[in-house]
Amino acid sequence: MKKDLRNNLLYTFCKLVTITCILGIVTIGDCLAQTPLKKGYATLKELRLYYEIHGQGKPLVLIHGGLGCIELFDPILKNLAATRQVIAVDLQAHGRTADINRPLSYEAMADDIAGLLEYLHISTADLMGFSLGGGVVQQVAIRHPQMVIKLVVLSAPYKHAGWYPEIQQGQAQMAQAAEALKSTPLYGLYTSLAPRKEDWPVLCTKLADFLKKDYDWSKEVAAIRKPVLLIAGDADAVPPSHLTEFFGLLGGGKKDGGWDGAGVPVSSLAILPRATHYNVISSATLVPVVTAFLDKQAGQRR
Repeated sequence: MKKDLRNNLLYTFCKLVTITCILGIVTIGDCLAQTPLKKGYATLKELRLYYEIHGQGKPLVLIHGGLGCIELFDPILKNLAATRQVIAVDLQAHGRTADINRPLSYEAMADDIAGLLEYLHISTADLMGFSLGGGVVQQVAIRHPQMVIKLVVLSAPYKHAGWYPEIQQGQAQMAQAAEALKSTPLYGLYTSLAPRKEDWPVLCTKLADFLKKDYDWSKEVAAIRKPVLLIAGDADAVPPSHLTEFFGLLGGGKKDGGWDGAGVPVSSLAILPRATHYNVISSATLVPVVTAFLDKQAGQRR
């Protein structure tokens, strides 16, 4: 019985990450067609963090999800870069950034992002993270608040229990799924980019150990004083009820905003219709919602 349950979880997890790859990432050839203005590696102690810069203007850092890479944002990168300087990164052990002898953690990856901004001589920036990357941007705001202008947290909870139970189970099984995932387009993308293709099982094992750890940042999130936009699909891996709790920690949902908008909080919540964890980045409503939030002037309520 337990073996059947484990096999079902592995099958479901493999299916979900395959759908993520197909819907959230276009073909490798199309991804490479988006030529950055600048690309390279930032040396941050033992880590060489790969980054790309697209467009010009106010800086916006994009941070992908687990098993992902910069290419995850291909459906929206061009539109975002039309009006701002987009700095996209491959996190530790992902994409073109090789792994190092360090466990994966939200805190360490947040410090990497802060180090990248220092390396690029950027004092402040907007940050947008999807899924795992949404946890990273929260930690940047917690650990390096002086570097943050605004945050966009896409499809990510503020605590481990914020994921649906079946998602938590799938995350814990990632190491066992490493071999099965080799038959998915996601693995093909990984091997086309990774400096050491043989590190695939290491990445899956590290992610499993990392993603099953419990955390609760409710106190830290409540202390964030930067404008935050929370976004998720209405059929996402994070339930809308959790997003309303998250919004409440940021001061939202406390009262009517008033006819003049005086009671509208500085942070915002958006639930995108008919969107899942596996196609939310391709949602036609995502970029307009994000750009409207980022373009809003300080003190402007609506």
